[in-house]
Amino acid sequence: MKKIISIGLIIGFGFLISISCRFSRLENDLSVKHKEFLSEVRYLIKKKEKKVFRKLPPAEREEFIEEFWKKRDPDPATEENEFKDAYYTRIKEANHLFQEGATPGWLQDRGRIYILIGPPEIRNVYPMGYSFYDRPSEVWYYGFFPIIFVDYSYVGNYELLPISAQYVATLMRHQMGLKPDVKMEKVILDFDLNLEKMAGGQVQVKVKIPYKNIWFVEENEKLETTLSLNIEVFSALKKKMKVWDFNEEYLLSLDQSEIRENLDKSYVISAQPELVPGNYTMKVLLENKTDGTKAQKTIKFDL
Repeated sequence: MKKIISIGLIIGFGFLISISCRFSRLENDLSVKHKEFLSEVRYLIKKKEKKVFRKLPPAEREEFIEEFWKKRDPDPATEENEFKDAYYTRIKEANHLFQEGATPGWLQDRGRIYILIGPPEIRNVYPMGYSFYDRPSEVWYYGFFPIIFVDYSYVGNYELLPISAQYVATLMRHQMGLKPDVKMEKVILDFDLNLEKMAGGQVQVKVKIPYKNIWFVEENEKLETTLSLNIEVFSALKKKMKVWDFNEEYLLSLDQSEIRENLDKSYVISAQPELVPGNYTMKVLLENKTDGTKAQKTIKFDL
C-alpha cells in the first residue's frame, strides 16, 4: 500500500502528520543521547512522532525534543515543565520501588502502570501468593478499579494479569487518558502567486509552492506526487469573459539527497499569458493529485 507523506515533517516537529519513507542512513545514525531519549519517552511518544524523529537530520533532533516537551507542558507560562518533571520523577520512583528481577523497575509492567497512572491508592502485596499454591502477586487499587500483577517465574518480574479483554481495554483507556492530547499540525497545501512585468508590456505568472506544504506518495524509495495547475484570466471590460487559460500537470519525484536539498525551498511553475492592454482578473487553482487537496487564489491586475 502506498503511503502519503509530507516532507515538511522532516523540517521540524511542527509539521507532524505522517512519514514512512525508509531512508536508512537517517534512521540509523541516532546518537547515544537520542537513543536514550526514545527509550525514556517510550510510554508517551506517539508512533507518528517517533517516525518523524528518526527521519530528522541529527542537527534538528534537539529542537524536536524541546518541542516534544513544550507540547506537554500544562502551564507554559512557568519556567518549570511540571509534566516532564513528574514523568522523570515517576521513573526514578519506579526504579526504587520495583528492584526485584533483572529488568529495571521502570521497564516492568508495574513500573509502566506506575508511571502512566501514578501510585495506587491501595497496594496489597502477597510475596507468597494468596495461598500456598499461588504465585507472588500484587493488587493495586485506583478507587474500585483493581490492577493485578503476578510473578509467574518467581524471579521478581511481575507481569500484568489481563483479567479479560474488557479489563485490558479499560486499563488502556485510563493510560491514554492520562497522556496529553498532542495534536499534530496538518500540513495545508498553499502557494505564493506573483506577477512580474515583462518587456513589451506582458506579465509572467509565477506560482511558488513550498515543498514542506506538498504531500507525497512513497514509491520505489522516492517521494512522488503530481500537481495540477489551472490558470484562468478574465477581462474586466468584456463582462468577465475568459480570455486565456492554462492547464498543466507536473510530476514531482525526489530521492533522499533531493529532499535534503529542497527542505526550505519552493517548487516554481511559470506561465506567460498573451494579453492585450486592459484590466484583468486571474484565478489560479492548484491541486495535489496525491491527496486531492486544493488551493485557490485570485488577483486583479492591469496591462
